[in-house]
Amino acid sequence: MKQRVLILCTANSARSQMAEGLLRALAGDRFEVFSAGTRPSAVNPLAIAVMEERGHDIRPHRSKHLSEFLGQPFDYVITVCDSAAEACPAFPGRATRIHWSFPDPAAATGDAERLAAFRQVRDAIDARLAAWLAELDAAPGA
Repeated sequence: MKQRVLILCTANSARSQMAEGLLRALAGDRFEVFSAGTRPSAVNPLAIAVMEERGHDIRPHRSKHLSEFLGQPFDYVITVCDSAAEACPAFPGRATRIHWSFPDPAAATGDAERLAAFRQVRDAIDARLAAWLAELDAAPGA
């Protein structure tokens, strides 16, 4: 049975969407991966664009409220922004909660700066996910 991972941020528009797409690409079929937000909006077009630069198509993704997942068991609940970490509810079972604080790339001002911020956050999430997967693989009993 696949392990289940839920990735949370505030709007479920950029950081958690990129993390969902990247984890699916990095881990293959190892996990069932979902993302949600505490105040969902829409998937940011720049998140879609910078993911496409790396060959990941997140256009089919939609922004979801975390209430869609309440009551469901997860093996890992990963928050990728501070406000989502503070608002993260308890999930049934033995979910391991992980918090990684990434800046909101949408907060950057200016078109070139905003695009650069999205690329930086994408790359930081990618590196953190790769390191996390390596940690899991190195754990006793992995």
